Amino acid sequence: MTDSSSQRQRGMRALILSVILAAAGYLAFSLWGGWHEVVAATQTISAGLLAGLLALSLVNYGLRFVRWQYYLRCFGHRIPWWPSLRIYLGGFALTTTPGKAGEALRSVLLHPRGVPWPHSLAALLAERLGDLLAILMLAAIGMAAYPQGGKVLWLMAGVVVLLLWLVQQHRLLGRLRDGIERRFPERLARLGAGSIDTILHSARLFSFPLLGGSIALGVVAWGAEGLALYYLLQAMGSDIGLATALFIYAFSMLVGAISFLPGGLGSAEITMVMLLGLHGMPPAESVAATVIIRLATLWFAVLLGLLALIPIKQREITP
Repeated sequence: MTDSSSQRQRGMRALILSVILAAAGYLAFSLWGGWHEVVAATQTISAGLLAGLLALSLVNYGLRFVRWQYYLRCFGHRIPWWPSLRIYLGGFALTTTPGKAGEALRSVLLHPRGVPWPHSLAALLAERLGDLLAILMLAAIGMAAYPQGGKVLWLMAGVVVLLLWLVQQHRLLGRLRDGIERRFPERLARLGAGSIDTILHSARLFSFPLLGGSIALGVVAWGAEGLALYYLLQAMGSDIGLATALFIYAFSMLVGAISFLPGGLGSAEITMVMLLGLHGMPPAESVAATVIIRLATLWFAVLLGLLALIPIKQREITP
């Protein structure tokens, strides 16, 4: 069995488990909010609105894919857009793994195409930090609506600034890598040195002009999904404004990321329901809105990822 096949099987097991847990969690949410009321609120959503929500999610995925392609080109890899898009979307199939670590499947699929592990993993690290900064900025836009969240935002901002400083410390990281190679057993030393090489390679993706563009693109991409939440709330009769909707969505995503639960499952949903309730939405409508927006964003991405992993032709993924 190839490493790619083994990785996919492990990923599928994790995905199936996450789907089961998510279904149980959403059912518990619905029962808590009042099953009949939640179903009634869900039935008010038109097919046209649902299509609009999915379209905004596609904007998110498309913009992030453009950034991903540019990252690969920064390392000198010009992967044709169609197989690269399938590989990129394929990573979404494993979004519901802890910390989205399963998205490293992209590295597995890119390696046969000549992309070294440190390069693809560095691109993944840059994508994570860029997304985190973008979501922090979106949350800051609406922080006035919920100032209690300021402590979390400042903490996360401090962590990101520290990480950005760390990736620029080439000499310090080089000494750390040399120390690991001398003092640890071969397998651990290879793993530790490889991780530091990934960080060192990612430094070129954090130059100021490139980092600024990455953050701007991330704000637009994740803002599209925040806008989807706003439109959904308006359709459900809520008077929550755009800035507040952006904050609720972004802050919920941050809590999900901090939790390191698979795809933020549970933590993001609970946070969103609570914040919607604090802004006047009844429990049933808060639960319905949360379930719908998560299906149209997180689970839509997982579905696209699974479809992308179904090889139309084997040579589209492997040379």
